[in-house]
Amino acid sequence: MSQRVYLGIDTSCYTTSVAIMDEAGALLGEARQILSVRPGRCGLQQSEMVFQHTRNLPRLMEEAVGQVIGCVTTGAGSVANGVSVADEASTAGASGLAGLAVAGYELAAIGVSGYPRPLEGSYMPAFLAGLSVARSVAAVTGAQLEVISHQENHLEAGLWSAGGPDVDRFLLLHASGGTTDVLLAERQQNGRYRITEVGGSMDLHAGQFVDRIGVALGLQFPTGPALEALAEKALARTAEVSASVSEQSVASVSEAGAGAAPMVELPVSVRKLQVSLSGPCTAALRKLEAGAEPAALALGVEHALAETFARVLRNGAQEYRVRDVLLVGGVGSNNYIRQHVERKLAKLRYPVRLWVPEGRFSCDNATGCAAFARRMNV
Repeated sequence: MSQRVYLGIDTSCYTTSVAIMDEAGALLGEARQILSVRPGRCGLQQSEMVFQHTRNLPRLMEEAVGQVIGCVTTGAGSVANGVSVADEASTAGASGLAGLAVAGYELAAIGVSGYPRPLEGSYMPAFLAGLSVARSVAAVTGAQLEVISHQENHLEAGLWSAGGPDVDRFLLLHASGGTTDVLLAERQQNGRYRITEVGGSMDLHAGQFVDRIGVALGLQFPTGPALEALAEKALARTAEVSASVSEQSVASVSEAGAGAAPMVELPVSVRKLQVSLSGPCTAALRKLEAGAEPAALALGVEHALAETFARVLRNGAQEYRVRDVLLVGGVGSNNYIRQHVERKLAKLRYPVRLWVPEGRFSCDNATGCAAFARRMNV
């Protein structure tokens, strides 16, 4: 008897992604491609996104399906995802749906991000690229089609990777280049989640803040990973100075470290469940113009965002009486931000638990769509 598998497709503003999951929720195949942005630019037009998604999807579909049926091998000749050489031989020459069938799999359902948010009228052309492919595959195969929003995809990917929260009500913080939303997630009887926006940024999104400073520092857009790596240099310096304190007098350490501030201080603006990031961004740009050290400034950006998130989530948890928070989105994959927020929430009088997915499943990916398709059709 064939094992049912579930396909996920997500075509966001900056990543094309495909994922395939089995009935047990194990990820069998996954492929993604970050969209190409010219150096010095801070984004893409929607038409360019659609073009790149249309170009990327066939190759990524082939790659993900190939991983499942054992046709993709590593440079050493072994097969990815634990498929043996004998398994590869048994599927030799078979690809696509035929290959899946030979390998013992049946495509049961397809999940796809069709629009940005779960709101009436929510629309963005980039998602039409994935939706058109998903509808076409469903029409040909008869697989069940499940259309969700990109934001729900992040929620589902977070729940799948983090293993929770397994409660009926929790807060979701979606922090990325296109959103900085504080959301109340409530599980419905049909298995879906009702997502209600209860707070967030009044101006810049977290990812925009990161990218504006990153591009000003000469980093390639999207700048999140490069800015995090730069900030780690400042953290390493801080650790070295701390280690030196135990071996030298405080005065000598201060003298040696003069002029090498570990972090540039930036303002934080949080009012109840509303945050402002334009002020911290402007302050950071001014600090850079004044000669701020790049690594210290990068760490300052991370800290400002981490403190902003911690404060708004504290306020949200108190107002809505929840004790669980799920952090998702590209900015939410930053390790410094995660650790800072987790420490802050754990120290509250009524501690709040922070759930975080694995970093690669926090940023844009299709596993949430696959997980949703599986959850609704198992």
